[in-house]
Amino acid sequence: MFVSRFILFVTLIFTISLPCSSSRLAMSTSQKMKDFTSEPMGDKPVKALAGIGEVLGDKLIEEGFTYAYTVLGQFLVLGKDEELLKMWLKDRVRANSKQAGDCARCLKEWCDAFL
Repeated sequence: MFVSRFILFVTLIFTISLPCSSSRLAMSTSQKMKDFTSEPMGDKPVKALAGIGEVLGDKLIEEGFTYAYTVLGQFLVLGKDEELLKMWLKDRVRANSKQAGDCARCLKEWCDAFL
C-alpha cells in the first residue's frame, strides 16, 4: 500500500515537473486558417476567414462586410487589436468566443505574413 502510494506520488511529481512541449501548448490551426494565411487576400469572400461559417458569414454580408478584406479593414481601424476585433464580432454578429478568437487570430497571422 505504502509503495503504491509512493510510486503514484513520484509519478505525479515527475509529470508536473516535466516541461511542456510547445506542440502541446500551441493552439491547433485549422485547415481553413492555414489556407487563408498562406496566400494574399485578393477578393476572398468573408466566409473564407477562419471562425466565420455560413451563419456568421451571412450576418456579416448583411452588415456590408462581403469580402474578407472589409473585415481586415475593420481590424486595421481597430489598430490590429485582436481583443477589440473579438468584441466587435461578438457585438456586431453575435459571434461566440471561439469564432471571434479564430477570426481575430486568422487576421493577425495574415497581417504578420503580408503587411
